[in-house]
Amino acid sequence: MSGFRHEAFFYDSADAFLATTTAFVEAGLDAGEPVMVALPPEKLEVLRHRLGCGASQVRMVDMARLGRNPARIIPAWRLFVDDHRDSVALRGIGEPIWTARTPDELAECHRHEALLTTAFSAGRPWWLLCPYDTGVLSRDVLAQARRSHRFVDEGGHSSLSPTFDPSPSVFEGTLPDPGPLVGEQSFDEGSLRGLRAVVSAWAAEVLPPDRAADLVLVTHEVACNSIRHGGGGGTVRYWVDGEVAVVEVRDEGRLQEPLAGREFPPGYAEAGRGLWLANQLCDLVQLRSSPDGTCVRLRLSV
Repeated sequence: MSGFRHEAFFYDSADAFLATTTAFVEAGLDAGEPVMVALPPEKLEVLRHRLGCGASQVRMVDMARLGRNPARIIPAWRLFVDDHRDSVALRGIGEPIWTARTPDELAECHRHEALLTTAFSAGRPWWLLCPYDTGVLSRDVLAQARRSHRFVDEGGHSSLSPTFDPSPSVFEGTLPDPGPLVGEQSFDEGSLRGLRAVVSAWAAEVLPPDRAADLVLVTHEVACNSIRHGGGGGTVRYWVDGEVAVVEVRDEGRLQEPLAGREFPPGYAEAGRGLWLANQLCDLVQLRSSPDGTCVRLRLSV
């Protein structure tokens, strides 16, 4: 194996899923390759049971927890790869998409999958298998999987995807219009403290204290990014969407780095720390950027 092999695995039954994933893991262990598996908890336990003693040699990760915000997944794979610098090759299984995903989460899962090739194409050889349940997922989801994976395993046969897009435009598109706004406020460097006070007062009304503090902190960090890189200021809007508190920061800058917020920022660097922190603390972060400006939408469950 040479380079990064990103492969979608289409399965239509629990038996097919278990047979292929078990064989994949066991082949890696037999070859002496480190293996990490990130699956929803029920599938993780079934695979753990099937592997028996071999499961102790595998890094097992609850994808429902790790991938609540899909932007956290690439850093976890990066850590796995970096932890095995001396290994010739590695293997992983990652299933970030399931039917309970909201439309917003699903959109970010697709962006995550599209960014994996960008994140790992220049590194050491490793093979990431991404299961997709064809019995429950829509045709649109499967079509998107074909665009984000260079290889597709379907019916036991692996082949190149004719619709694979090696250079996705991950920041393109628009976000759904919000529900009724609670508040909207412009800001610049001089009014940043006042913005923080306004968001803090609102967050305290809709979130538990620790979550409110998280939302205020990440709003401040993203607003600072706008001041430094987005034209000196921007606009913040905030509202409640069902059981989710939402803050949106807009500015006139344009984001160019596709992995922004998904790479560990150097300890000495200011650039990238705001988005990294937002991804660690928020349940979902949505980025859209174009010549018209950048939008960062932060979501925390109430």
